[in-house]
Amino acid sequence: MPVHTSVSSHHNPGKGAGLGLALASALAFGGSGVAAKPLIEAGLDPLHVVWLRVAGAALVMLPVAVRHRALPRRRPALLAGFGLLAVAGVQACYFAALSRIPVGVALLIEYLAPALVLGWVRFVQRRPVTRAAALGVVLAAGGLACVVEIWSGLSFDALGLVLALGAACCQVGYFVLSDQGSDAGKAAPDPLGVIAYGLLVGAAVLTVLSRPWTMDWSVLAGSARLNGTAVPAVALLAWIVLVATVIAYVTGVLSVRRLSPQVAGVVACLEAVVATVLAWVLLGEHLSAPQVAGGAVVLVGAFIAQSATPAEGSPQPVASGGPERELSARRTAA
Repeated sequence: MPVHTSVSSHHNPGKGAGLGLALASALAFGGSGVAAKPLIEAGLDPLHVVWLRVAGAALVMLPVAVRHRALPRRRPALLAGFGLLAVAGVQACYFAALSRIPVGVALLIEYLAPALVLGWVRFVQRRPVTRAAALGVVLAAGGLACVVEIWSGLSFDALGLVLALGAACCQVGYFVLSDQGSDAGKAAPDPLGVIAYGLLVGAAVLTVLSRPWTMDWSVLAGSARLNGTAVPAVALLAWIVLVATVIAYVTGVLSVRRLSPQVAGVVACLEAVVATVLAWVLLGEHLSAPQVAGGAVVLVGAFIAQSATPAEGSPQPVASGGPERELSARRTAA
């Protein structure tokens, strides 16, 4: 499941390159579930797949962590929260949901996060949100009702739905922590450093939770079935670690540096579309017409919730669903 950490808001030339990076990030993140589900069906526990993903990515990003070795002393709470929620929490809940419900449904539910951020801002922080953003919440909730076919008595696995909602809630925690950790102007922590240490913290937490020494390592030496086709399990794992985690995070961060955070966030919504299409083509997870329509409504709601602008003269409402956008506006105004 995919997140974009806050970055500086100066706009570099080459917006075409930035758009390409944002699309690459959405493609990379969107392919994680399609590669993970065959490994789960081959016999790996969802938590073990998450641990392999996070630990492998943490190993790849270790040189970045060494380069920013002063960061844990400066921002220990931010890194701990980022690792627990944005890495361990999101990935564990999402992958566990994959074992019970279709990839597209799990990811679409996770994309309720922008709407849930607005609830946090409105009812916990008691700050105003725009009407357009509220409309986005309503659309996202209505679309979700279609995705899960609520009229049929929630035919999907109830625990799978709860786990997917847990992933969305963890992503809300990420957005809140991003805002907390990025209000220091030029002293804000480097996003690559935050990602690297977040992966390390997440790997440590998941090691305790998943107990990888109990994992059936022989599964990785065999093959997994991708819609009936045998694929080496280690190849799927390599995709998850290198493409769906490391490349996805790095291209996502670089895209935000070249585009406005608002544009990059909207492009990131394509992750849900990519995941659904890939699951349809590669896993044979066919969704009904109402579910496809509901998924489109969820994306429209997420688009509105993320791109709505604050009302004129309002006391800086966070109506965009992502604190990094509010931060960008403050820095630009400065």
